[in-house]
Amino acid sequence: MQILCKAADVPEDEPLRVELPDGHAVAVYRWEGAFFCTDDMCSHGEASLAEGYVENGEIMCPYHMGSFCIRTGEARAAPCSVDIVAYDVVEQGDELVIDR
Repeated sequence: MQILCKAADVPEDEPLRVELPDGHAVAVYRWEGAFFCTDDMCSHGEASLAEGYVENGEIMCPYHMGSFCIRTGEARAAPCSVDIVAYDVVEQGDELVIDR
């Protein structure tokens, strides 16, 4: 299990970029009271998804407005067509962890 951050650090409906100890970056989301996590890099271009915004359970890429499901990582809107990795988030006390 990999510690992400404190649950309180993740604002509602606004992604948080977290760089893991190995340098891999993920985006963490709090949406409708639940936590989600995906890779931070858009599969379409060099864009940090944490700079985008969450709408209806999807993260909107800030560059070309493509989107991904924050639950599954599924590409939902063009020009994004390649899925990203989504991680199961577990709350342990006041911390969020993923299995990576």
